[in-house]
Amino acid sequence: MRITIVGSGNVATHISAALKNAGHRIVQVHSRNLHNAALLAYHVGAEATDDLNALTINTDLFIISVKDDAVVPTIAQLAKYGKLIAHTSGAVELLPMLQFTQQAGVFYPLQTFSKTKELNFREVPMCIEGASEAITKTLEDLARDISNKVYRISSQQRKVLHLAAVFACNFTNHLYGVGEGLLKDSGMSFDMLRPLIAETADKIKERSPFKVQTGPAVRNDETTMAAHLQLLEQQPHLQDVYKMLSQDIIKNHNEVNGDR
Repeated sequence: MRITIVGSGNVATHISAALKNAGHRIVQVHSRNLHNAALLAYHVGAEATDDLNALTINTDLFIISVKDDAVVPTIAQLAKYGKLIAHTSGAVELLPMLQFTQQAGVFYPLQTFSKTKELNFREVPMCIEGASEAITKTLEDLARDISNKVYRISSQQRKVLHLAAVFACNFTNHLYGVGEGLLKDSGMSFDMLRPLIAETADKIKERSPFKVQTGPAVRNDETTMAAHLQLLEQQPHLQDVYKMLSQDIIKNHNEVNGDR
């Protein structure tokens, strides 16, 4: 396919590279920052532009990879070209797209991306939704060119998936940062936690996270939890986080084990 990428961030960078490597042609890359557009365009052999009105009609698909609140306004501007348009957002529904075009779909990769870190895109789950069966099939086929894990999911399912990803990835990563800060304040390195994090992640490859939960909350070790809270007495906001998470772990542990 001839594909135009609208956006030049992390997701746009990885998707455009994966599509190019799969044999598709990236025609243009658009970004409000022409320098960023040019950098990505150079790597995928495309033309760079910072003007949505200067996009070529010689494309089969526009893939929009911009901030969530800019997705629908961008679609409104691209609808005049009469081409298939898909966005990569986990949170933006399909319905708002349809007020501007019926040639609409979703091409959502469930992964955390960094421009400078390579990953195996074939292992990235691709979530597909289309305004029609034909569009869904087109996007599904395109997704299979770059990924072995392709799913048809509705807008409502995708919103729940995105929420689950925020809890499982974004919040967890923030807690890694909290742990790093606590260690740093006491003259220790985050490297000490990396094996523990890796082992925890390895356990959930085949088992439910609730089934492999460990720690003082699961053991209802009140003495240890009280000692932890005392260590956080100068950081009351972290005390609140500690209490809230511990209480939720206890609640879920009791439910999983039938102690309601």
